[in-house]
Amino acid sequence: MSPRVKAIPKKSDHTQVRKPKLLGLRTLQKKIRIAIAEDHAILREALANALNRQPDFEVEAKARNGKEAINAVREKPPDVLILDLAMPEGNGFDVLRAINQQGAPVATLVLTGSENKSDYAQVVKLGGRGLVMKSEGMEKLCAAVRKVAQGHLAFCNDVAQSVLGAMTPKPGLSGALNRLSAREREIAGLVARGMKNSEIANELAISYNTVKVHLQTIFSKTGARDRLELVTMALTAQRLTA
Repeated sequence: MSPRVKAIPKKSDHTQVRKPKLLGLRTLQKKIRIAIAEDHAILREALANALNRQPDFEVEAKARNGKEAINAVREKPPDVLILDLAMPEGNGFDVLRAINQQGAPVATLVLTGSENKSDYAQVVKLGGRGLVMKSEGMEKLCAAVRKVAQGHLAFCNDVAQSVLGAMTPKPGLSGALNRLSAREREIAGLVARGMKNSEIANELAISYNTVKVHLQTIFSKTGARDRLELVTMALTAQRLTA
């Protein structure tokens, strides 16, 4: 008998390719692009350095005055503009007006030392998405930047109450939210959080047109003339939280 020959298995033609290690989520996520408008050089540089240390932030522009801020936003719109109110060559309100006129509003977070309630109300009226006091810490500023970048409002409760003191809704709006259905109140709350119609549709898993119909009903029932007045009503009802 001839000796048995043990078959040697053939090597597979498909060589196993090692997959490269996945990068950490922090390195893959898109960074929030930030522009800073602040006339005090030391504070401006300190802010830029502190923000750049955040893994999801990138400061792309720094402006010393209102004119430079407007030009920076026009040349390369950031995800978030951190804006001081008291600046030379155009204050923060001038910058907000210019941003509104250019047709592509930039999410703006006001950083101020002002204690004037009418200033807060003016920020809201001109489309500011949030307001942080300079006396607050970096943790609150960073949290506000992230909220604004996500399309939400970022007003702390104290500032919100101050805004209410300077923005009095027209007579008859008190308790108007109570006339809304549960779904309408839900949508009004999302509007108060700064969400756009498309974002509300995604959040509630309904169509864009359905959101528009609900908003028309909300405005009709409450008498609110626009989204800003609806936000003011929601603030009054304490539906906006920090």
